[in-house]
Amino acid sequence: MTEIVMSQTPPILHGPSEKEKKYDRQLRLWAASGQAALESANLLLVNSGAGVVGVETFKNLILPGIGRFAIYDDALVEEADLGVNFFVDESCLGKPRSQCLTELLTELNPDVHGSWYPSEETAPSLDSLLATSPVFTAIIYTLPIAPERLAQLEAYGRQHKTPLFAIHSAGFYSYFRISLPGAFPIVDTHPDETATTDLRLLTPWPELVEFARDMTKDIDSLDAYEHGHLPYVVILLYYLERWKQTHEGRYPSTYKEKTEFRRIVQNAARADNPEGGEENFDEAAAAVLKTVVPPSLPSGLREVFDYTPSEPIEERSSFWIVANAIKAFHAKHKTLPLRGNVPDMKAKSSVYIQLQNIYKTKARQDAAEVLETAQSIAPGRQFDPAEVELFCKNAPFVKLINATKGVDSASSTCVNVLREVTAQELANDENAEITLSPLSLLPIYLALRATSHVASATADEILSSIEETIPGTKDHERIVSAAQEVARAEGGELHNIAALTGGMVAQEMIKIITKQYIPIDNTCIFDGIASRSQVLRL
Repeated sequence: MTEIVMSQTPPILHGPSEKEKKYDRQLRLWAASGQAALESANLLLVNSGAGVVGVETFKNLILPGIGRFAIYDDALVEEADLGVNFFVDESCLGKPRSQCLTELLTELNPDVHGSWYPSEETAPSLDSLLATSPVFTAIIYTLPIAPERLAQLEAYGRQHKTPLFAIHSAGFYSYFRISLPGAFPIVDTHPDETATTDLRLLTPWPELVEFARDMTKDIDSLDAYEHGHLPYVVILLYYLERWKQTHEGRYPSTYKEKTEFRRIVQNAARADNPEGGEENFDEAAAAVLKTVVPPSLPSGLREVFDYTPSEPIEERSSFWIVANAIKAFHAKHKTLPLRGNVPDMKAKSSVYIQLQNIYKTKARQDAAEVLETAQSIAPGRQFDPAEVELFCKNAPFVKLINATKGVDSASSTCVNVLREVTAQELANDENAEITLSPLSLLPIYLALRATSHVASATADEILSSIEETIPGTKDHERIVSAAQEVARAEGGELHNIAALTGGMVAQEMIKIITKQYIPIDNTCIFDGIASRSQVLRL
């Protein structure tokens, strides 16, 4: 009897692994692929100044499980550190700050490996660390920083195509700046689900047309149940065809025509039922303005199509090969590969599943065509079909960050851009009271930038530095105020401002490491007095 019971016992269902339990919430955000990217990341923090904001950034990267990190900080722990940094204690006094920070940070997540420098045994200098360590995925450096050290990091970033993150926090002000080595494309941007509907009502393919015709060939004689469960896709296709017959083969294109078409759909609903109308026809009418649109090329994807890779490493990238394949697909079909998703709608389950399969089959066919084109562009190259399918699915939402080549922070190009943005922002401020727009936070950035290489400076010294970079600004009221506030801070960090800024930086780093979601482009300024932030491209 026991043997019979045992043989009939269903197999044990395995629950989530310990890692899945540990990282459950974040896996819902960036999935297993994003987590794998995090766990393979190797990050470097070059810490200087008060050294709080960089550590707070690392805290928010270690908790979600980055693979490895290193801290280079040649300061020793002093009394002042105990008041602002939660990752040192009294036992650390006189010890290398990098050692104490690493030891306490690794306690947050045993899965993360950390190392500290300078170390006489392995890397006594930053030069030796950069030369002997595996290539870093990204580098964070905190300001103020010595100019020669900054030049080392920028040279490393150019050589290894490594993103650099500069963070400066002083008093109530902070900013961080992302320097990408070149164009940085993101396919998995996680668009809003409501923006992803692509039903192709104006360019239907034969299978969809046949499906709609079969369901609506006797639409007027359908019983109440069948008529009330027609999917709104079918309803719109039917009445669009009727519209064409009375409008010289044209679809409704203007707002006036679409409003008239929507009224036709609304009037087609049957009212001789207990509900006094039909939900599926209400859905169809509500979807007219959003779905009755001709295919178009989104500006983000147009930027990708127009971009010409300038370096061999870019030309060999699978992203650009697949992008060229999709460009060829668009040139041939005048539309992008079908995404394949169908929104929820009132319909019989069997009919809805059939409609879903029609869209999914078409999406797979389009992706297969793009894959074939990519293989013809790069013969002998192996492409992951899942990667191609993801690109096709997200093609309308692909984003290219830093389409212009990255430049060093002190280059003439960077300074010219800063001058142009300053002129525009200050001009906008003059009209802010009229337009009810918030004032620009650029004066904060200018004041902090003036202390990028010195621990502290007087307000006059800060204003002189700003005037040297951007003539005619030293007497501007808001720039003077920002300079005075930065001078008052004397390079000191407030833990709450550093913690908040570190959280923002970690969020943007995760986007770049996982290549998911859209990171800022390229500078974020935070005003802790007004509790406000602003993103500018500088």
